[in-house]
Amino acid sequence: MRLFKSLVSTAALAGLSVAPAAAQAGTLVLYTSQPNDQMVEVLALFNETHPDITVEVYRDGTTKVLNKLRAEIAAGDPKPDVLMIADSVTMNAFKTEGLLMAYPEAPVDGFDPAQYDRDMTWFGTKLITTGIIWNTAAAVPAPSSWTDLLAEAAKGQVIMPSPLYSGAAVIHVGTVTAQDDLGWDYYEKLADNGAVAGTGNGSVLKAVAGGEKAYGIVIDYMAFNAKRDGSPVDFVFPVEGVSAINQPVAILSTADNPEAAKVFVDFQLSRAAQEQAVRQSYIPLMEGVAPPADYPDLSDMTVMTADPDDLHGRIETLKRTFAELFGGA
Repeated sequence: MRLFKSLVSTAALAGLSVAPAAAQAGTLVLYTSQPNDQMVEVLALFNETHPDITVEVYRDGTTKVLNKLRAEIAAGDPKPDVLMIADSVTMNAFKTEGLLMAYPEAPVDGFDPAQYDRDMTWFGTKLITTGIIWNTAAAVPAPSSWTDLLAEAAKGQVIMPSPLYSGAAVIHVGTVTAQDDLGWDYYEKLADNGAVAGTGNGSVLKAVAGGEKAYGIVIDYMAFNAKRDGSPVDFVFPVEGVSAINQPVAILSTADNPEAAKVFVDFQLSRAAQEQAVRQSYIPLMEGVAPPADYPDLSDMTVMTADPDDLHGRIETLKRTFAELFGGA
């Protein structure tokens, strides 16, 4: 858990929309699961155009962010103006409870309507897939399929993030278990083959890049960034498909500074922010913005799907079943 104030720059950046002066000042409280180092870059870019908005950030894994927010809501004192977390399934639940503010004027031109709420309460900002990372220096075969993690060569060599900590992991487990050819049977076989659960995706990257494990289930950009930084790892989009989240941003209905919150949402949906997402190794959602060089085009990618209402309804059962197989409180 970390709280930090945004970097402030007085430089102007062409191409970003400028909100009315009244919306340009004050403090904005953001709760997010995006990594701290990336948020520093995001807020530096944001403040180039909006220097009078001070952003205070609480950052942790999605589950811990939500636990903190739920406790504040129960106490009648929710702190954040803006929420930016892993998945739209959770955002839909917040919407149903009346916790999100509609923003019908949000600049969604160039975005697929499937990537934002039809009632304009949450907006996807980038696509993040979950696939397989492997240590290229290990004496193991390169994977191409989810079933490769069940092979003898992968026995005791697989680590994955836990849905008890990671929002992306919740969606991944929920999506995989919704596939007829995988299901919970796949996770039972993973457990039988000695796979273990870490905490978040960072724990998976550390274990595989460090050689503790040969294979991992992880979100794409962490693997690609580590590879570019010289770690002996590579990332595979399995033939069956990948799960995906779109890191939606939303304004809480209890926001103290809704005007500044709208400015932040506008920024997240701007071309400048989408291009920054590419530099951070994310897949952009805005039409006409190319993905990172190492990635397949979105139209060429197989994305496994699951019914969001069904997935939300079984999240607690999903976490409990996962914990029974792999441990965790």
